[in-house]
Amino acid sequence: MSQQFDLVVIGGGPGGYEAAIRAAQLGFKVACIEKRIHKGKPSLGGTCLNVGCIPSKALLDSSHRYEDTVHHLADHGITTGEVKFDLAKLLDRKDKIVNQLTMGIDGLLKGNGIEWLKGTGKLLAGKKVEFVSHEGETQILEPKYVILASGSVPVNIPVAPVDQDIIVDSTGALEFQEVPKRLGVIGAGVIGLELGSVWRRLGAEVVVFEAMDAFLPMADKALAKDYQKLLTKQGLDIRVGAKVAGTEVKGREVTVKYTQGGEDKEQTFDKLIVCVGRRAYAEGLLAEDSGIKLTERGLVEVNDWCATSVEGVYAIGDLVRGPMLAHKAMEEGVMAVERIHGHAAQVNYDTIISVIYTHPEAAWVGLTEEQAKEKGHEVKTGQFGFAANGRAMAAGENAGFVKFVADAKTDRLLGMHVIGPAASDIVHQGMIALEFVSSVEDLQLMTFGHPTFSEVVHEAALAVDGRAIHAIQRKRK
Repeated sequence: MSQQFDLVVIGGGPGGYEAAIRAAQLGFKVACIEKRIHKGKPSLGGTCLNVGCIPSKALLDSSHRYEDTVHHLADHGITTGEVKFDLAKLLDRKDKIVNQLTMGIDGLLKGNGIEWLKGTGKLLAGKKVEFVSHEGETQILEPKYVILASGSVPVNIPVAPVDQDIIVDSTGALEFQEVPKRLGVIGAGVIGLELGSVWRRLGAEVVVFEAMDAFLPMADKALAKDYQKLLTKQGLDIRVGAKVAGTEVKGREVTVKYTQGGEDKEQTFDKLIVCVGRRAYAEGLLAEDSGIKLTERGLVEVNDWCATSVEGVYAIGDLVRGPMLAHKAMEEGVMAVERIHGHAAQVNYDTIISVIYTHPEAAWVGLTEEQAKEKGHEVKTGQFGFAANGRAMAAGENAGFVKFVADAKTDRLLGMHVIGPAASDIVHQGMIALEFVSSVEDLQLMTFGHPTFSEVVHEAALAVDGRAIHAIQRKRK
């Protein structure tokens, strides 16, 4: 441990490990500190790989396949006998995927000559780092640069204290050993909708409590309205304006007390998931004299390039301003390293994609119609549904639409919003167009393959100017 490191990264999640790898590629001597113990052993990959993005997608995919087999294979003329699922195998598959990916990150660090220090890291005064191993050994490191990438944890609320048994957070919701008959979810955000969908597909009666009066207020209103209808049709009981006032656990049940429409109500569940957001995780990360400035929200204060108030120290991902998304953290980690190396790297925060991995998926990038108007744009929009798309009809995936938001004067594309099959992939076409400051006409002039889901992108671009071919266009005044 006496060796000198050019860079020490505190945190081995997506942002941290990508920063470490990029630094090694540039010739830095790098150490990555990560303390996570998952399933009894040290694990890289942070929340995303261990208890977030990856395991939840594994369960989403398994549960979708089950539901599709039960309810939709007959539409294709395929008949089966009684369809059952083995929850233990679903969970085991999830764990194997997580293990494979986290071991892969371990291999990437080793292959790039990066030292994984298993334990905790704390930034001290003078840019020093205190490393304490899991065995309790302490070392003081003196790197040239430090990147803080300790991520975030679920927010707990006093009215629903998590016990990881009856009342669980997003981590506990990935480990149910049986499908709850009645499941409550506090929070109709990305995590709540995804986890609620998993267990609803497997047989749970799901009620989602959302304190806000509007469903998905961060999304385009047209998307949010259609999306809520689709999820409700699937069986999610989404109650907006429902403020949880308290919970009471009795035996193996929990009663949720809430107010909605001025009335006091209550409902009893077998399990309750608390998904009301995440907060930056900085416990034990900073010594009092580290020199790092924090914002009023407890985030690390950084500039546009993720540099902190201490020269040579950077902070990325969920620790800093902006959406708490793995792909945002990844790009910030790479940017910070490249800035250290003298490159003019930057992240375009206007093109960060948001995705909800339900079925159908919902995704968006850029400005909503409402945001564009608030910013003073004269707006024009175009929307086209998958219901008129041949590939979508053939696949039985004809719910949802693509919507474009553009500036009416300049024709510049401002935003793209998608509900539908492969929305998480299709939305990247809008992201690339935004990065290249494309006009709507640019998309209109492109040739899209036929038959493909992406033809809806082309039709939506044409619809901005009333030119969509496969839907009757209203004459514009």
